[in-house]
Amino acid sequence: MMLPRPSLPCQPPLYARSGYAQTLLGNYLRMPKQSVVGARTEIVLPDGDKLVARVFAPQKERARPVVLAVFHGLGGHIDRPYMKRVVDLGLARGCEVWAVNHRGCGEGRGLARGIYHSGVAPDLGQVFAAIRRSRPGARIIGVGFSLSANAILLTMGRGVDGIAELPDAAIAVNPPIDLGRCAELICAPHHVVFNLYFLRGCMRHVREREADGLIEPGRYPVSLRMSLKEFDDAVTAPMGGFASRHDYYARASALPHLAQIERPTVILHAEDDPFIDPADFGRASYGPGVHLHLERYGGHLGYVGEGLPYLRWLDYGMGHYLDELLSVVA
Repeated sequence: MMLPRPSLPCQPPLYARSGYAQTLLGNYLRMPKQSVVGARTEIVLPDGDKLVARVFAPQKERARPVVLAVFHGLGGHIDRPYMKRVVDLGLARGCEVWAVNHRGCGEGRGLARGIYHSGVAPDLGQVFAAIRRSRPGARIIGVGFSLSANAILLTMGRGVDGIAELPDAAIAVNPPIDLGRCAELICAPHHVVFNLYFLRGCMRHVREREADGLIEPGRYPVSLRMSLKEFDDAVTAPMGGFASRHDYYARASALPHLAQIERPTVILHAEDDPFIDPADFGRASYGPGVHLHLERYGGHLGYVGEGLPYLRWLDYGMGHYLDELLSVVA
């Protein structure tokens, strides 16, 4: 699938011309305050765990029969700035927006024994099925960031068993389509800050489950001296039903399944992402539904660009592709 690219590329200011700077600044630049409040809803998964979402309704005079389902990255929740901004983008276009916390994240703490990981396509499928029941006849556009971007590509390519429902279209932002290669880059000595950042979030979820009585204390020994790869061996693999981290990386990576994607799917990625190798996208085969957009600058979910409100090129690029997909599916 070929879609027109946004007219403006991401032109970073001089102080944000590295992937590291882009990644860090994308987290901390100011943004407009979100003035809307979503209605809390729960999605019950087949194993009894629950996901908590917030459902944001557009103004009635602007409403259209389209639902945007948005999923956060590793260590995140629906109150992350990039999640709030995409809620605003959807509402501005008349879409209902479901912002979804993964298992145990945000408001979902205490409601899930299982963990989330890059292969949770079946969880996403349950969310899409819940939306179909709630809004029969509506079109669904799924949006995933980072970890969830890989998961949504797995969903669109039916890369794992047990997917209940697919969206009509999708956007995947900075997807780690080769999890093994991504883990190597995050755990490289010069990325120690990123490794520690992600590890802290992962450890917090383990400690919270212990405190909430969901898992036995000490069953999964973790420490800040671990690498993310070691955490995946000690926690992600056994809790996620994988034999090892290598089994997890192989079975949960979207790369081998991109060729099976038929529904309209935009992959948006930055070539200077510090821990996702752009070469991964060069060796992939793509199905007829995929539109690949590689941006020179952007880092990991950063996309700090001059000449745009709050320097947020990601909002501009996402808005462009939302408009394109709406013209296809709505």
